[in-house]
Amino acid sequence: MANEQNGSNGANGGAHQEPDFAQAFQDLARGERAAAALENHLDKLEKQIEELLAKADEDEKTLQSSSRPSDKPSSNDNEKSA
Repeated sequence: MANEQNGSNGANGGAHQEPDFAQAFQDLARGERAAAALENHLDKLEKQIEELLAKADEDEKTLQSSSRPSDKPSSNDNEKSA
């Protein structure tokens, strides 16, 4: 009788473990999907940051190149006025 109870408990115990494993795999799959979504989002953010940095570099170079010629005539104008 004790063996039958142990056997039936073992079967029930196995039934309890099976859903736990199934739940663990579902949780793992959900975590993998969440990680993939986060990675995709981070990739998009990284691309946007790189584009912004490239634009900032271009703007800085444009500003520096346009401010240099304008500085020279203004200094010449000051010399002519003096």
